[in-house]
Amino acid sequence: MTDIEAPGSAGTQLPRQDHEFTVRRRTQTQLVLRRFVRHRAAMVSLVVFVLIILWAFIGPHLWHYSYEKYTEDNSKPPSWKHPFGTNSSGYDAYAQVMRGTQTSLKIAIMIALGSTLVGAIWGAIAGFYRGVVDAVMMRIADLVLTLPLFAIALVISSRTGGSWYWIAIVIAGLTWAYVARVVRSSVLSLREKEFIEAARALGASDARIIFRHLLPNALGPIIVNATILVATGILTETALSFLGFGVQPPDTSLGLLVSQAQTAVDTRPWLFYIPGAFIIAIALTINFIGDGLRDAFDPRQQRVRQ
Repeated sequence: MTDIEAPGSAGTQLPRQDHEFTVRRRTQTQLVLRRFVRHRAAMVSLVVFVLIILWAFIGPHLWHYSYEKYTEDNSKPPSWKHPFGTNSSGYDAYAQVMRGTQTSLKIAIMIALGSTLVGAIWGAIAGFYRGVVDAVMMRIADLVLTLPLFAIALVISSRTGGSWYWIAIVIAGLTWAYVARVVRSSVLSLREKEFIEAARALGASDARIIFRHLLPNALGPIIVNATILVATGILTETALSFLGFGVQPPDTSLGLLVSQAQTAVDTRPWLFYIPGAFIIAIALTINFIGDGLRDAFDPRQQRVRQ
């Protein structure tokens, strides 16, 4: 600390204060979270999606009606006793929509996890080794992409009794190739980076390079595609159940509820439109979350759209 003489005042000295300027260093994770939080539509959608999940999985334990038990009220419109009304058999629609949302979410999340896991590993191996390995693996992926999703899902689902986990396995087995192609393209560029050459020079095995270096650096596209697969799973399950080849009674799903209520659109519209609204809400929130994640992991996408 040194003293300097103030101008215009002889003999008067003022202390000089040293100012330190520091820049807080943020990690890549903090930067991604910060950009995601700034995406208002994604944040609102995330809150809505979490509330739907809590309502679907916790609500049935708190609600006084069960989705599989009759009530004394038949074809009642929405009321305080039955917020979503009842159907012609006396089932409480509120309990059924909760169960249907729970089943549809389990199918969609299982599809996203299964497809992402298989596709990410498949694409990473193909992109890392290239050559004959890449050619063979990606031709298999191309073959899967050419298979008619609905036709195969209809046949297999009809033979498995409409169990939700079999439906999820079938759809995941036909959608993993989309993730594989995205991850392969990312790995093809990452494998030429300096840190991969450094890992090879230090004697890292191929498996370590793939799982410790390549896949973590391709995490952005992987997460974005996983969110898209959740929406795809919801809509695919809805279509299968609507056609009668999805979840079967006594269990239920959003698609099955819409299918069962299609003949009652004019007389009891609440049975059709309420589960349909939940399908739309889940698909929209997932799409907005995916947009937010894409902007968070790659800010250039946001600048291009602007």
